[in-house]
Amino acid sequence: MARKRMIQAINEALFEEMERDKKTILFGEDVEISLFGDTKGLSDRFGPAQIRNTPISETIMTGAAVGAAAAGYRVICHLMYGNFMYTGMDSIANQAAKLRYMTGGQIKLPIVYLAVVGGGRSAGAQHSDVLHPLFMNLGGLKVIAASTPSDAKGLLKAAIRDDNPVIFFQTAGRGGDAGEVPEGDFVLPIGVGDIKREGTDVSIIAIGSMVRLAMQAAEELEKQGVSAEVVDPRTLVPLDEGLILKSVAKTGRAIVVDEARLTCSAASEIAAIIAEKGFASLSAPVRRIAVPDVGMPYSPVLEKVCIPQAADIVRVANEICGQRVAP
Repeated sequence: MARKRMIQAINEALFEEMERDKKTILFGEDVEISLFGDTKGLSDRFGPAQIRNTPISETIMTGAAVGAAAAGYRVICHLMYGNFMYTGMDSIANQAAKLRYMTGGQIKLPIVYLAVVGGGRSAGAQHSDVLHPLFMNLGGLKVIAASTPSDAKGLLKAAIRDDNPVIFFQTAGRGGDAGEVPEGDFVLPIGVGDIKREGTDVSIIAIGSMVRLAMQAAEELEKQGVSAEVVDPRTLVPLDEGLILKSVAKTGRAIVVDEARLTCSAASEIAAIIAEKGFASLSAPVRRIAVPDVGMPYSPVLEKVCIPQAADIVRVANEICGQRVAP
């Protein structure tokens, strides 16, 4: 295995899948120049038959994705920032999410909607939303939030091969992080979570970019005598409920950390599942850590206040574990 940044792992997955199947196509705004680096070199390698720039119109992009997929292509629709998905929402919510069901499975829609989400870069409120709760609620879409380069590669390859529409979120704060990435045709199953760190006192269920913070918090908690288990769902639809409930049954305590806004967040759904199906295992109330119900500030200082931090996780873990809370 080689160490690669997440953006490189995503680029590698795109190369391999477009090479593997010539009916795999990718289009989006400025994908030929690769503004984010994830589509770097694809235009030179595959040309206009498989990769093309589009007008700055998410309505056109998401609609074309549905039509091309229904016609037999495997489509990767690169929407740049997740916030831009709002303007392309009709085709995603009313067509992609529903047509396979409404046609009794006669139409396959192998589409991957690829977008960068999350704050941490002072990109402002219109470029910093974390949108997975919106798509979790629609039905008919699979939703992926990978936290490591290896997971990103393996899950993106699986998403491209899936005959159903998949939302694949790149977390803004993770593109530069490096990690070991398996060589060759590495594919991970959609719907299977991962234990990133074993522990016995508290389960920290962290989503996307929050996994890194959960790992940092777990290291600090270990110094304070608290053994934290870090659970990464990896995919939010379908959700690996069994893995989460098994972890909570072992530790008796749960914290769910999400970079989405608190109300109706994935953290809220996971907390409800734990309360409903794992209540007998709990020694303390389930706690959620998420973003306040506000637009993400442009100010770096205010942005940091809004986005969950490792110190927040440590504080809450200490509270529910009965440990002394550091001032």
